[in-house]
Amino acid sequence: MKIREARGGDAGAIARIWNREIREGVSTFNSVEKDEAAIAALMAARPTALLVAEAEGAVLGFATWDQFRAGVGYRRTFEHTIHLDQTIRGRGAGRALMGAVEAGARREGAHVLVAGIAGENAAGVAFHARMGFAHVGRMPQVGRKFGRWMDLILMQKML
Repeated sequence: MKIREARGGDAGAIARIWNREIREGVSTFNSVEKDEAAIAALMAARPTALLVAEAEGAVLGFATWDQFRAGVGYRRTFEHTIHLDQTIRGRGAGRALMGAVEAGARREGAHVLVAGIAGENAAGVAFHARMGFAHVGRMPQVGRKFGRWMDLILMQKML
C-alpha cells in the first residue's frame, strides 16, 4: 500500500468511500453526499492536503486536514478526516494515512491536531487513542443523524 496526494482521477473513489460513510456510518454527522465536483473543489483548494491510500491501483481510503476554526488565532491548530473502504479497515491504512496527515500538518506549522469523533464511534476513539491522541472533551447531543442526537468526542494530539 502506498500513500500519495490525490489526483483528479481519484475523485470518484473518494466520493464512493465518503458517501458510504455519509449514508451508513457515524464517523460523520453530515447527511449530504459528496459528488465528484465537490471532491475536485477540495483538491483544488488544498492540493497537498488530500491524500489517498492506494493498493494495486485502487484507492482504498483518504485523509485530509485543514485549520480547525477560522481566524488567525487558530492558524496552528488543524482538524483531520480519515475514511477507509470497509474492506481495508484493520490493515494499517488508517495508521499510514494518520502518519502522513501528521507530517503534512507539521509542514504547515501545526502545533495541535484535533479529532472530532461521534460518541458512538468506539473504533474511531480507540484508533485515535492508539495514535497518541488524548480525550479532551465531550459535547453531548451536538450532532443529529439517523433520527437521533449524537455526542461529539474531542481528542487532540500535540505535534
